[in-house]
Order: sequence, then structure tokens, then C-alpha cells
Amino acid sequence: MQNTTIALGVDIGGGHIACSAIDTTSGRPIPNTTSTSKVDSKGSSQQILKCWADCINTTLEKIDKSQLKGIGFAIPGPFNYQKGVAIYELTDKYESLYNIAIEPAIMPLLNLDETKIRFLNDASAFAVGAAWCGKAWGTKKSISLTLGTGFGSAFIDNDLPVIKRSDVPDQGCLWYLTFKDGIADDYFSTRWFIREYKKLTGETVKGVKEIAEIARNHSQANNIFLEFADNLASFLMPWLKKFEPEVLVMGGNIMKAADLFLPALKGLINCDVQVDIEISELMEEAAMIGSARLLDDDYWHKIKPHLPII
Repeated sequence: MQNTTIALGVDIGGGHIACSAIDTTSGRPIPNTTSTSKVDSKGSSQQILKCWADCINTTLEKIDKSQLKGIGFAIPGPFNYQKGVAIYELTDKYESLYNIAIEPAIMPLLNLDETKIRFLNDASAFAVGAAWCGKAWGTKKSISLTLGTGFGSAFIDNDLPVIKRSDVPDQGCLWYLTFKDGIADDYFSTRWFIREYKKLTGETVKGVKEIAEIARNHSQANNIFLEFADNLASFLMPWLKKFEPEVLVMGGNIMKAADLFLPALKGLINCDVQVDIEISELMEEAAMIGSARLLDDDYWHKIKPHLPII
């Protein structure tokens, strides 16, 4: 029997796809196999699936396909992860994929005769990657956050995402929970920074990177990051006390400005609870690594009952 040692990890974002071949013995990306592409998430289903397939095929060209275990997708919800069916409706992205089973739709477009394809929530995949070979390695319980265009979260206990338990929010998701005058996603995403900066200056910027560059030289803009730290500490504290993680792993584009808020966040949190707070060294690779782990059949059978249906 062929000894297969490679899995493809695919990270689907709101406007991009990234794919890398992962060595399943080490959990690490194989050098020079990563491919990326922009995606029009408002395109037709055929356009989207072809774009995804083209990116995956580019990575396939860089490996020995006889070594391939299969493909894991880290993909945002709403999605039926057990059945591999997209439930994008009124989401402003990928709506043309609504009710489409992704595996049979994309397989004819891939340069493969057949392979296994499995799916995991993108935030959960990030957390699984961090637990497998990242900053949460060697811990029993961890919380992972992705801070970017949206606010992603996952709670890991014994390597598995926890989605239904009294010490975690439903599905392990924090984004929809009430916070101040809205929900958490309103406060812990890129658009909060853009909104607050416009309130402060009257100017509109594209993202956190621009605000961070200004904040490093202007205390007024820097105060936005300190307010972000205060809000995040206040919001997280009840869940840190309930779940009692050993480590809080943080990733996403907002973490590129971590020097402006992470020291304050650590200070605020550690006044009340003891938890290591780490920036993911894997960053965007974490989700690809986590999704590739789904091709370990033993792990798949353990995690499948823990996958949300929508």
C-alpha cells in the first residue's frame, strides 16, 4: 500500500484562497508549494470554483500526487462541515454557492482522478493548527482568536474544538455575542478601527496598517489601540474564567499592529487570570496546517462529531 505523507491545506478567505502542501508527519508546509489567488466572492459559482481549483492545481503541480492523502478546506461559515455543503445566504460573499456540495462540484476541475476532501471552519482550523504544531502545542486547553475583517474564535480541549458546552459560547463562536452597543464583531474587526479613526480625524483609511503607521508617531491615534485592548480584555475575561485555557493564541492581520495594544491587553487580562498570550508564529499558515490535519483518518473520526452542521 502506498505510504501517503502529503495533504493539501486550503484556506478560503473573503477575497482570497491560499493552498499549501503539508507534510503530515511534521505538520509543516512543504517549501515552495504555496499558491495564492484573489477570488471574486460575488462571482458565479462556476467562476469561484474554477478560481479555487486553479489555485489548488498550481500546488498539485509541485508535489508527487501519488503521496497525496487528500485536501482539507479551512472555510468560513455558514457551512455544513460534516456534509461539505455551503449555506451562504445573505452573507455578501459566496452567495452563488448556496446549497452546493463543494466536493462533487470541484472534483471535475482538479487535476486528480479522485481524492478525499474534508472541511473545517476557518477559525477552528487556525486553532487546530496552533494546537498541532504552533503556540498551543503541548497544552490541553487553548483559545485561538483571528482578528481581521471579522472576529474568529475557537476553543480547543484535548486537540478538539469544543462547540457545545457550558463553558464555551455556542459553536465556539464569539463574534455574534452582545457587546456594548452591538456585537463583538463590530468591535474586534478592521471596520472598528476604520470607524474610530474617522471619528477622531474625519479621515477615511483602508485598514489597520495605515492607522498603525500613524499611531506609532501620534498619541491620539495610539489611543485607539489602547481602547481596543481595554474592550477586548473586558469582553474576553468571562470566557477566560469559564474555560480556563493555558494559552490564548492570536492571529490575523490586526496582529501586525500587536506592538500597539498587546502589552496593554496582557496587563489588563493578567490582573484577573493567569493565561499565556501568544501571537501565532504560523499566522496565515495555521489554517492550512489545521485543515490538512483532517486527512489523518484517526483525527477525522474524532473531530467529525464536533463539527457544526451549519
